[in-house]
Amino acid sequence: MVLKTFGWSFAVTALGLVAAILFGGWTAFGIVAILSILEISLSFDNAVVNAGILKKMNAFWQKIFLTIGILIAVFGMRLVFPVVIVAISAQLGPIEAVDLAFSDKDRYQQLVTDAHPSIAAFGGMFLLMIFLDFVFEDREIKWLTWIERPLSKLGKVDMLSVCVALIVLLIASLTVGANAHQHGGLHVDKAETVLLAGIGGLITYMIVGGLSGYFEDKLEEEEEREHEEEEKAVRAGKPRSAVALAGKAAFFMFLYLEVLDASFSFDGVIGAFAVTNDIVLMALGLGIGAMYVRSLTVYLVRQGTLDEYVYLEHGAHYAIGALAALLLVTIQYEINEIITGLIGVVLIGASFWSSVRRNKAIAAAGGTPEKTEVPSGV
Repeated sequence: MVLKTFGWSFAVTALGLVAAILFGGWTAFGIVAILSILEISLSFDNAVVNAGILKKMNAFWQKIFLTIGILIAVFGMRLVFPVVIVAISAQLGPIEAVDLAFSDKDRYQQLVTDAHPSIAAFGGMFLLMIFLDFVFEDREIKWLTWIERPLSKLGKVDMLSVCVALIVLLIASLTVGANAHQHGGLHVDKAETVLLAGIGGLITYMIVGGLSGYFEDKLEEEEEREHEEEEKAVRAGKPRSAVALAGKAAFFMFLYLEVLDASFSFDGVIGAFAVTNDIVLMALGLGIGAMYVRSLTVYLVRQGTLDEYVYLEHGAHYAIGALAALLLVTIQYEINEIITGLIGVVLIGASFWSSVRRNKAIAAAGGTPEKTEVPSGV
């Protein structure tokens, strides 16, 4: 099972490390290895959240997620994305940006750093919406009940998550503008950039998430109808075919996963510049890490880990909320990537431990874990 799920990851790791040695010797090998570990540590919460979505998709779309999806993740976000943001921020053509990445790495790194406010605002708002929609939803199983119960009641107010997100974005942009004014107004347009990028992230979430939810609801309705008609057909000796609409629903869920992965990768791409400004080594290291995150996602789905450890999804979404807050803070202040990674690991670790305690308590009481709420004690 492990080899089947992580086989491609092992193969990509071997090829990537060999390529690193051929490209820059053992120093490059070490850099790629460090970047791989960095990506995995920063994106473990991504795998848990992805698993919650991916388990709704069939085996075909899980394979698409591991093949075409990884090409988008590695080449799109880890290689093309840094070049695109440099091209836009420096008003360069794509070819010029690529040439700059290889010929003047220090200048390339500086341009990416300059573009960080817009990247952080876009990604921060997208992730914040994911977190808010999760905590404002009334769930049968709650982890931190003292937080989740009152928030789920507040969540009955229509569009509350959007209102909260816009308030946070407005505060972030006004803070940036105020600080720019205090420093002589050298970056007054930074506030406008943050505001526009944040709104872009919010719109992207609403479009992609809305389409995904729409087709998922349609799929459930169609499946119910098909199930009823199939039972009638079977009784008549004429079995029916599977639901055709599943393709549309799965496609938009796949699209949602890709945008989600892109938002999660922002901190990894920016953090990678603390290790190297070589675009080739960056793509190799982050690409290897992204492959393991994807394999881990599928592993969690196939092992049913989220069903057994029911608080894991809660921990991952709290990690998303923390990451969203950190991204918005980094618009103005620098935060070490180690802190970002540790917060996610601690929250997911705590949710895992709470899940284990819950399962033991249920087993001791002779009950069943399904939909049983046990105080987490965290």
